[in-house]
Amino acid sequence: QVQLVESGGGLVQPGGSLTLSCAASRSIFSIYAMGWYRQAPGKQRELVARITSGGFTDYADSVKGRFTLSRDNARNTVYLRMNSLKPEDTAVYYCNALSSYTSDNYWGQGTQVTVSS
Repeated sequence: QVQLVESGGGLVQPGGSLTLSCAASRSIFSIYAMGWYRQAPGKQRELVARITSGGFTDYADSVKGRFTLSRDNARNTVYLRMNSLKPEDTAVYYCNALSSYTSDNYWGQGTQVTVSS
């Protein structure tokens, strides 16, 4: 059963923008934080941005000032707006949700973001 539904990936030119969305199923209990990780070929998965239930955000240094993470609590949905995209942003992006009830991490299936001219 899909519990994190991702959308918005695709191909964009350098300097362009893209928005990723992730909707969490109500079956995920007591979400503490939601966010996005990414993994490029040959590299480790890394945190891109996350937001807590209290509204606090955390960004990787490489995306600060370019990416903005927001949430819609009523819909259990987070949005990652990516501006001024660079080729090095190319990766598979994975939505993540952390449950404070079970301490489990939930992962989306991944969506490809390719930044290329």
